Order: sequence, then C-alpha cells, then structure tokens
Amino acid sequence: MANHERFTDHYLTNWRCTGPASGIGSCATVTAALGGTKTDVTIDVVEAEAPWRIVERNVSAAGRRQGRGTYTIEPLPTGGARVSFTYTWVRAPLADRLLAPVVRATMRHANRIVMRRLATELACHVSTTES
Repeated sequence: MANHERFTDHYLTNWRCTGPASGIGSCATVTAALGGTKTDVTIDVVEAEAPWRIVERNVSAAGRRQGRGTYTIEPLPTGGARVSFTYTWVRAPLADRLLAPVVRATMRHANRIVMRRLATELACHVSTTES
C-alpha cells in the first residue's frame, strides 16, 4: 500500500496510510478525482498471497460504493512477470449504475495509466537492483 501513491497519484491524492506498509491490514484513505468529481476512498488490503496476489477492498460514498481490486502477478517463462489488475463493483449508488458505461470507461482509462506507471516503476526497480 505504501508504494501505491507513486503510480496512482494522477487521480488518487492526499494519501493517508495506516496499519502496516504492506500486506493484510495495510490501509489508505485517498481523495479520488475522476470524471470531474472528488470523493474520499478507503482502500484496505484484505487478502495477500505474496508474491502472487493482492486483493483490496475500496469503500466510498459513506459505504454506498464498494469495490474490490485484485492485482495478480504471473511469472513469465522468459523472466519478469505479468501484472494484471481487475476492479469490480460490489455495491454502487444508483447514479453510478445509471452511468455505468461512462464510469467504467473513465476508470478503465485511469487504470491503464496506473498499469503503465507501475510497469515503469518495476522496470526502474529491477534495473537498479541489477546494477
């Protein structure tokens, strides 16, 4: 959790972390700015199976909006790894559901940027550890 800010700060700002820096129980409250709106979101790591999977629970809108984000790490036969991220709504306010295609497209765009930035961060980390 403590490293998320580096690759998500284009739309998640004002990070306030609690609990351990990583693993189950790590938590952050952030301000999400998407689609012209800002809202506070609490992100908790609820499952972790190092180094393969991290599952986060996201809560905002006074509990009316809940989601689940899952990072999956797959080793590649040629070295390195493929990191994927899946986000699903568990509960969403009526307005989110009515605007679902727009909300999903906006989140998909923001998360594409997240994954590109994460890849850059990981590539820098690997190159500095190999030096």
